[in-house]
Amino acid sequence: MTGDASSDAAPVGLPYTVRVADGPADREACFAVRREVFVAEQQVPEELEYDAYDAEGLDTVHVLAVSGDGRPLGTGRLLHGPPALERTGGDPAVGSLGRLAVSRAARGLGVGAALVRAIEDAARARGLAAVDLHAQTQALGFYERLGYAAYGPELQDAGIAHRAMRKPL
Repeated sequence: MTGDASSDAAPVGLPYTVRVADGPADREACFAVRREVFVAEQQVPEELEYDAYDAEGLDTVHVLAVSGDGRPLGTGRLLHGPPALERTGGDPAVGSLGRLAVSRAARGLGVGAALVRAIEDAARARGLAAVDLHAQTQALGFYERLGYAAYGPELQDAGIAHRAMRKPL
């Protein structure tokens, strides 16, 4: 998946590619974006940001957006199978989208939407019927524009207000 967009933070027509992360170098690039966004910007403690699902595994898919020159721009993660059950109400046909982060320099370029589409594609490829996520409340509009609907009460995660959302595939 590729994109081409413009913003004050990046050159006009900045090309980027979104792909499934493959190997340790790609996973480290994903973690670097998460460190920038969640740990540095949002002050999420590292011990809360990283978990057992960050290791390479059969039930976890990391996606990575990179610029034409290879700089990591964004990342996201799909959990499916047993790791997703506690996040999806126990429904094995639903995947869990999480850890979606876009570097400050790449915001407004369509990278976030491209990452969500890549995660949805990965979910479809695994036979899932829907994707759940816990959206920070300030990001509800972003996910609503992509077809997600909020449900349930507001919840706190790492001291940040979130809402559960779901999209059928």
